[in-house]
Amino acid sequence: MKWTRIQIKTITDAEDIIISTLYDIGLEGAQIEDKIPLTPLEKEQMFVDIMPQAESDDGIAYLSFFVEQDSDKDIDELVEQVKQELEDLKMFMDIGEGTITISETEDLDWINNWKQFFHQFYIDDILVVPSWEEIKEEDKDKMILHIDPGTAFGTGMHETTQLCIRQLRKFITPETVLLDVGTGSGILAILSLMFGAKSAVGTDLDPCAVEAVRENSEVNGIDPEKFTMMIGNIITEKEVQDKVGYECYDIVVANILADVLVPLTPVIVNQMKKGGIYITSGIIDDKEETVVEAVKAAGLEVLEVTYQGEWVSVTARKN
Repeated sequence: MKWTRIQIKTITDAEDIIISTLYDIGLEGAQIEDKIPLTPLEKEQMFVDIMPQAESDDGIAYLSFFVEQDSDKDIDELVEQVKQELEDLKMFMDIGEGTITISETEDLDWINNWKQFFHQFYIDDILVVPSWEEIKEEDKDKMILHIDPGTAFGTGMHETTQLCIRQLRKFITPETVLLDVGTGSGILAILSLMFGAKSAVGTDLDPCAVEAVRENSEVNGIDPEKFTMMIGNIITEKEVQDKVGYECYDIVVANILADVLVPLTPVIVNQMKKGGIYITSGIIDDKEETVVEAVKAAGLEVLEVTYQGEWVSVTARKN
């Protein structure tokens, strides 16, 4: 079996956001090559006695995505989509060179094989179940989120997603109107509706997010009237800001990297009601102060900063 490999040269800080973005156009799963040192926990989980001496981290990363050549995907068209997504990301953040290399490889089946390592798991009391697994009889009375993995951002496995979920549960009420900026797969808005929110609006740069949200909403029994998707750049496009609306959201959640949160925050306060809650994540620990300062500069009161692993969530209120 032959595969086309689409490899992107980027920087380590941009790995997660690029993987999440390209998942929305159908590139599921990524091979990551970088020189980030392993954490103590990762070393403990490896069955080796002596770790080889690693090269020092130069901040460079290579992301490879694989497309089966016999699939119905047009490779040239897909590459053009990737180029456009990278150009869009460059408007908000540093992604390094962002260059693309195309090559051919054979006998690669990890895109399907990796599924054997992904099984249902819990986020606190929420059971996340991929489509190929049956729900056990004893689990049928639990809160269940059906979603197919493609990237950690899209499944709930990533720390930033879990941080947002826990904060959302603290503040959602039956009257909550929620705005999910950079909704992607829709996981945060979908769970918010499952938690009892009144309605949700999701925005994303990628038109493919519309279909991702539709499919994930449908499989989770979400009323389509309660979840509206809008495509466009809410930071720079007034038309999108007008369509989303002003001072009408009880909660705004944005699981995006710090380099996007900084320009987003002074804009998004206009969409929030007085007393509205702003939940952010996607923040690597060394960017915490940058985001906190941006939140305060926008006139918001920081309520709580929470942590999981090397990731941070900042929750604030518009007074």
